[in-house]
Amino acid sequence: MVIANRPLGLTGIRLSPIGLGTVKIGRNTDLKYPFEFELPSDDEVVELLKTASALGINCLDTAPAYGESEERLGQLLPEIKHDFRIITKVGETYSKKNGSHYDFSENAIMKSLERSISHLNRSHLDVVLLHSDGDDIAHLNTGALDTLIRAREAGLISAVGLSGKTLEGGMLALELGADCLMITLNTTEQNEAPLIKAAEGHNAGLLIKKPFGSGHLIHSISEVLSALFQHSSVASAIIGTTNPVHLQESCEALPSEIQA
Repeated sequence: MVIANRPLGLTGIRLSPIGLGTVKIGRNTDLKYPFEFELPSDDEVVELLKTASALGINCLDTAPAYGESEERLGQLLPEIKHDFRIITKVGETYSKKNGSHYDFSENAIMKSLERSISHLNRSHLDVVLLHSDGDDIAHLNTGALDTLIRAREAGLISAVGLSGKTLEGGMLALELGADCLMITLNTTEQNEAPLIKAAEGHNAGLLIKKPFGSGHLIHSISEVLSALFQHSSVASAIIGTTNPVHLQESCEALPSEIQA
């Protein structure tokens, strides 16, 4: 199967319209999914990544808050001959013992970038987002995005932005120079929908999280994806799954006009 990659704003990065979310390869506690699950084995992760490659998926989404996800990708991706673009985040870390911890200080962000580079076994990061705890405005006003922009200017990152939880935060991030936003958008969650037009006005790219409501929504996959990809600013919808069949079904449900 061949799918056409889409531009992430003006970053020069082109992403597959379906991105693979990898929280489920690194963490299975304190999540809001409707069903409990076991973490996949290394062989199962490799099979999933090979399926993604065969489907033309080049976008992986991870974060320090996703438990062992970054480390496992860094260890296992060398087995896959494919040029994946990786989205990761700063601001939130997670441990099974202590739960989530948030720190958006310059020192914490820079240390997080260093860890991600090491864990992912890369010299450079493609896309890095602030991993908001919901207090988007406060973190933006205290310079968290500015720290990422300086890291981008120093050559550590290609594109920066916000994975936020508020419309106001997304708007401010665009005004402050975010290259892209990750927003929640699905058939029942529409609060951040105005950011679609705003992103177009700033020539910024959009990444969609929870397009299927973290597994809670039961709607036509093709209907959901058709609605998303009518917008030119939407680069990729992130699908969190460890099931290769689910991943293939999502790709097959893409509108025909964005398949190569």
